[in-house]
Amino acid sequence: MASPSPTGNPTEVQMSQLVLPCHTNHRGELSTGQLLKWIDTAACLSAERHAGCPCVTASMDDIYFEHTISQPYINPPGQQDGRNGVCVGQVVNIKAKVNRAFNSSMEVGIQVSYEDLCSGKHCSICKAYATFVAQGPSGSKVKLKPLTPQTEEEKIEHSIAAERRRMRLVHKDTLKDLLTRSPRETELETRDGSAAVPAEKTRVESVELVLPPHANHQGNTFGGQIMAWMENVATIAASRLCHAHPTLRAIEMFHFRGPSQVGDRLVLKAIVNNAFKNSMEVGVCAEAYGQEMSVSRRHINSAFMTFVVLDQEGQPRTLPMVAPEPGDGVRRYREASARKKIRLDRKYVVSCKQTEVPLSVPWDQSNKVYLSYNNVSALKTLVAKANWALAREKEKVRMYTLEEDKFLSFRIEMSVRIAAGRAFSLLSDLRRRHEWDSHYASAELVQQVDDDDMIYHVVSQTLSHENKPQDFVILASRRKPCSKGDPYVVAFRSVTLPTHPASTSFTRGETICSGFCIWPESEETSKVAYYNQATPGYLNYVTTNVAGLSSNFCATFEACEKFLLKNKEDLIVRLQDL
Repeated sequence: MASPSPTGNPTEVQMSQLVLPCHTNHRGELSTGQLLKWIDTAACLSAERHAGCPCVTASMDDIYFEHTISQPYINPPGQQDGRNGVCVGQVVNIKAKVNRAFNSSMEVGIQVSYEDLCSGKHCSICKAYATFVAQGPSGSKVKLKPLTPQTEEEKIEHSIAAERRRMRLVHKDTLKDLLTRSPRETELETRDGSAAVPAEKTRVESVELVLPPHANHQGNTFGGQIMAWMENVATIAASRLCHAHPTLRAIEMFHFRGPSQVGDRLVLKAIVNNAFKNSMEVGVCAEAYGQEMSVSRRHINSAFMTFVVLDQEGQPRTLPMVAPEPGDGVRRYREASARKKIRLDRKYVVSCKQTEVPLSVPWDQSNKVYLSYNNVSALKTLVAKANWALAREKEKVRMYTLEEDKFLSFRIEMSVRIAAGRAFSLLSDLRRRHEWDSHYASAELVQQVDDDDMIYHVVSQTLSHENKPQDFVILASRRKPCSKGDPYVVAFRSVTLPTHPASTSFTRGETICSGFCIWPESEETSKVAYYNQATPGYLNYVTTNVAGLSSNFCATFEACEKFLLKNKEDLIVRLQDL
């Protein structure tokens, strides 16, 4: 049952489903395929509430099961009947709402939890993001109205949605780049002296006829149904390798390439691409054709699923090795290894809470997309916080503070008579910061990652408690506005580089989250705001300024204004940087 949200968000859908025997697998646990159907249904209802017209699933981002559906369930003392995961009689609660609308597509955020009605226990299952496309008559795209977030949480999700969209678009390039730099030779791992299982023995092919119950209200095959069929064949392929009942741990992006309709035949193919020590990746794809004798098949979907096999204590078992087939099999084997590294990078950098991420994360080419994402999204999250309090005001400069958890953050802002694009270009180049910030001695561009990301080695004028200058290795990530109302963003965070280790000549400093947001107020006027989440080494300096015992912040920002005004007609600032 899906119902409107009581919170007043018009796009929010809340669905509660009682798990019945028809929803479970052979072990009496909720089928992952059934869960995917419910997730897609709730997300589609949310998307259509905003669009006001039919919507189709374009993609489903990676899904990590926090509480694995078949994870062993520990019974209360005195109970003998041990059951696994989400079982018959429990309730699955799904909340979906549109985070952001772009031109014709929108991101829907989904949160899934389960509830035990007898014990009152609640537990999170997973969190997911889906992209839907609004469709008009004859399948034409519909331009969507903008979404205005209301609460602090909605503002954060709305802001970061643009970063997630950017990360989706470059995912293939990230994988290709990692494979290009990896050794071509594939070395098979030796594991407990066991012989490798030929990947061909895990291959599964199954056909499904799309009937009216499988279609949505537009006559297209329901996206959740396709995902459920794909999960089914992937589970069979995984079982053929381990000769046991596998548990689905993660799903890497379902990407819908095209629709299928009632009467189509869907051919679902799955094979184990690679088996690591405790997990395996299964590749699965769906192809459609219109009639039995048709030879032309349409590739409509693909995904990669990670399975484990749990022992009686709920710990992952060691899996047999896989021997890939020559040609495409070796390619899939190598790509599976690359995807595993990307998943680890993404989970470490992106999925962690801000307080769990080390200040300086090691930089390498394979995690550059996720570090850039984390850099910008951390700043956007800080910007969207609701409890900023005005601490000081001196002429045009205003200083705000935010106290929460273990962090003290500050924001300094003022209006400047300069076009936002030009201020963005000037402030994003750290090599010029010493011209207005007396704390900077020098900044060397160490690596030009791409047009939007640069790494600098910064030397500060400030002396540490060791009476040595501080130095920093900083990733600077730039973002132009995604849509009207968005600011220009320049985000900074510390990273570590093998080429620039800590030196005895300096005290290595770190920054967890800082940067500029620049909002156009008119064609020639901008609001420039600087944000910083103070680290322990910087805290005393911040509190001294907040308390009014120093005016360094205000003086520095006034110098920044003079720098911008002096250089706003600088010919170096080119139109392509606007």
